[in-house]
Amino acid sequence: MHLSSDELVLWQHGFFKLNATIVTTWGLMLVLTVGARLITRNLEGKVHISRWQSLLEIIVVTIRKQIEEVGLRQPEKYLGFLGTLFVFIALSNLCTIFPGYEPPTGSLSTTAALALCVFIAVPMFGIEESGLGAYLRSYTKPTLVMLPFNIISELSRTLAMAIRLFGNMMSGTMILAILLTITPFIFPIVMSLLGLLTGMVQAYIFSILATVYIAAATRAKQEAGD
Repeated sequence: MHLSSDELVLWQHGFFKLNATIVTTWGLMLVLTVGARLITRNLEGKVHISRWQSLLEIIVVTIRKQIEEVGLRQPEKYLGFLGTLFVFIALSNLCTIFPGYEPPTGSLSTTAALALCVFIAVPMFGIEESGLGAYLRSYTKPTLVMLPFNIISELSRTLAMAIRLFGNMMSGTMILAILLTITPFIFPIVMSLLGLLTGMVQAYIFSILATVYIAAATRAKQEAGD
């Protein structure tokens, strides 16, 4: 039994390795890209629309509403980044219904990359919204003494996001693998359904945390406007 799909090396040439995590990650990105292209190529503004467009609108409106409820006043600006995070994590976890599939979110390298995306996006959105000076001054609030603590907070929450998602997904995969070897088939099926629910919850939590961090980074301009 292996702990991560990183250990499944499919091809290697010297220092370079192609493992299952890389293959599944790029495969999911290809599915999302092609799927988005196929779904959005015939969008219509009529009263009667296709089922695919209805599903797409439901997903987009729901994500947009969640972003707005967190406190971001222009959800359209953040919809692409936050929506992509949620859809990628959700799809990678939903595909566990296929035998032999291991979600890339069960690899620390993938969750670390996702957390790093949030780590980079937060100051980018903050600087774009508030300006470089106002964003940097937010690290010294309420006093200059808080500067090192705010910096440590930025780093620690990024690490926590990566480990939280990795730990939750890996633990579910490990438990299911153990149950498959010691129990009948019915109970693992129930655990698989529970794992799908857990995967969706983790996708929601990760995207909401990213939204909260971006909202905190853009708060300086909003407070000035108020």
